[in-house]
Amino acid sequence: MSDDIKTLFWKALANSPIVMVGATGEREHHIPMNAQLDKDAHGAFWFFTAPDNQLAGGGPAMAQFAAAGHDLFACISGTLRRETDRAVLDKLWSNHIAAWYEGGKDDPKLVLLRFDLDDAEIWTAHPGVKGMFKLATGMTMKAGDFGQHAKVVL
Repeated sequence: MSDDIKTLFWKALANSPIVMVGATGEREHHIPMNAQLDKDAHGAFWFFTAPDNQLAGGGPAMAQFAAAGHDLFACISGTLRRETDRAVLDKLWSNHIAAWYEGGKDDPKLVLLRFDLDDAEIWTAHPGVKGMFKLATGMTMKAGDFGQHAKVVL
């Protein structure tokens, strides 16, 4: 099951790549970030940001994700690090990103952060016919009637 739910997670994230990210243990609010995915990378995604962003210093972090259709949710732990590999920046660069940085890829206000993923808890919300019947009739719901839940290593 964990491979299936991981596949669902990556597909949902590719479809709607906004996650709420915050430093672990900090009292600052989490902020929305647009995850940049690389289909060849396993266990990481990236964020373009500015040096004055509260996340730019890196460190242990958490990200929360809700799929566009609200049929998958995830809480992800990992570590933020500055990405220094210019090849990664070049690969992830797009017109959408360029619109934010007047100086292009060499803009001094540009920071590329890599989120190295440790693990996640993922929930799906697919009640199916049986689950919908139980909800409609007020029957007692049991684990698995409304979807899946798994703790996974990403």
